[in-house]
Amino acid sequence: MTPETLWLTVLERLVRIHSDDAEVRELLACNYGGMRVPGSEARANLEYRVATIEGEEGFSLHRGAREIGRARSPAAVLFLLKQDVVVEIQRARPDLYFVHAAALEHEGRALLLVAESGGGKSTTTWALLHHGFLYGSDELAPVDPRTGRVHGFPSALCLKAPPPDSFPLPAGVIRAARTHYVPVECLPAPLARFPSPLATIFFMQYRPGAAPPSVRELGAAEAGARLFAQALNALAHPREGLDAAIDIARRSRCFSLETGDLAATSQLVLSKCS
Repeated sequence: MTPETLWLTVLERLVRIHSDDAEVRELLACNYGGMRVPGSEARANLEYRVATIEGEEGFSLHRGAREIGRARSPAAVLFLLKQDVVVEIQRARPDLYFVHAAALEHEGRALLLVAESGGGKSTTTWALLHHGFLYGSDELAPVDPRTGRVHGFPSALCLKAPPPDSFPLPAGVIRAARTHYVPVECLPAPLARFPSPLATIFFMQYRPGAAPPSVRELGAAEAGARLFAQALNALAHPREGLDAAIDIARRSRCFSLETGDLAATSQLVLSKCS
């Protein structure tokens, strides 16, 4: 197996990524370290190749024989690759309900932090990892609607801005354009033992400087509607996925969470998961 090739297992699917550029490989290995597996002679379910563009500055990204995009930097390569992997894994696993959410584990049970991009999922996840929670994902939560169990998607934790001084970043963080990538081996807690039963869902509203944080318990109908709004593959499920969202919400305690001070927010989340 060549060192230029990265092998991953993503939701029981084998993914092969080849790149001849050392900086690209370092960033990909950082992001996908939690899914990395030894090289295999088996045929991958998904095969990617990152190639430098001869005579130009930048890279081309291929899935199989098809070029799917071009990028000017390693960070842009990772952005394109992450988008494509998420779409292709959804196609490969239509049985799962993919939610735009962070996923963690506490005492053997899973919780989701659901929010739009920029809603504070990653920063809150980073804080919770200092309070006894285990890491599953900071952006994508695959839920089995039949069993209510959450699967992991342990890519690097990605922070758009440094966290407060009370939750400092460790050595080993890779800083790319406007993003801090924390590899899973640098996290302050181990990976979650997913799949795990879903117990709690928090629908986050980020309020910078707000103190103290607050929660409000939600009924299944309101929580299901909010979950449906953050589903990535709702149309892959019966009745356009709304019934699945409500069923998932019914299995869980659901809260609207207005975040504030990170330490206080962490303690509030912990109190609802105990």
